[in-house]
Amino acid sequence: MSRVRVSTTVSEELLSQARAACSGLNDAKLLDQALEALVARYRSAEIDRAYSQAYGQHPIEEPDEWGDLASFRSAAGNS
Repeated sequence: MSRVRVSTTVSEELLSQARAACSGLNDAKLLDQALEALVARYRSAEIDRAYSQAYGQHPIEEPDEWGDLASFRSAAGNS
């Protein structure tokens, strides 16, 4: 992956806390990890929204050719 230089100002306290929490990482690696975590959090929220929307359109109790998820969930919980 190509790299790009970033020049910005950040909270001194927040940077100190991050450096302390991730000692042994240089600032570039620290920022990489922070950005990866941010992207993962937004991706996770995006997936959660998609599931919420899908279950809103097709509730768990709605039957299909396989049955319904509510019954499957109940049976799986009893095994």
